Amino acid sequence: MRILSSITAGLIMVLATSPLQAAGDPEAGRDASATCMGCHGAPGLRNAYPTFNVPKLGGQQAQYLAAALKTYQSGERDHPTMQAQARTLDDATISNIAAYLSGLKADGAGEFGDGDAAAGQAKAQACTACHGPGGGKPLTPQYPILAGQYPDFLAHALRSYKSGARNNAIMKGFTAALSDEDILNLAAYFGSQPSELSTPTNW
Repeated sequence: MRILSSITAGLIMVLATSPLQAAGDPEAGRDASATCMGCHGAPGLRNAYPTFNVPKLGGQQAQYLAAALKTYQSGERDHPTMQAQARTLDDATISNIAAYLSGLKADGAGEFGDGDAAAGQAKAQACTACHGPGGGKPLTPQYPILAGQYPDFLAHALRSYKSGARNNAIMKGFTAALSDEDILNLAAYFGSQPSELSTPTNW
């Protein structure tokens, strides 16, 4: 209950202080995202170290994608390649890329990864407050869809919040109590859920 209360309080603060992202131009975003597709448009491509599948961006929420790029710009997220790419983008280009990628939805089945999805479902109650049932219907456009994302990427993200490599007070508070087994189980549960996330190949 303490975790849920902290998440709820943090959510209220985010909603009160975060302006809505201006809608971008998907057509302009298609051209601007060409560099992104070198990694995010290649199914099965893996980050070298640490090793995880390059995340699916197709169908992800536009405001979340824009916010994520800005955290790479600011250094709140630690990934040298993404930081270098994001720092070349202005606000309009970020909005355009986010608008384009969010429209690339495709129905698909998830995958389980290395964890126990049933155990992850039991642990996921606290996540539902922000990310919705099964991680597929986030409460606000600023939160990511988790359903159907690669389990090893989800596990990497949770570990990054726990270590502080990703700077987010709400997620750091939630992940602080998670064991690595918990992380794998949560990743298996959310990754196994059907969703419209995709690795866009026909862009």
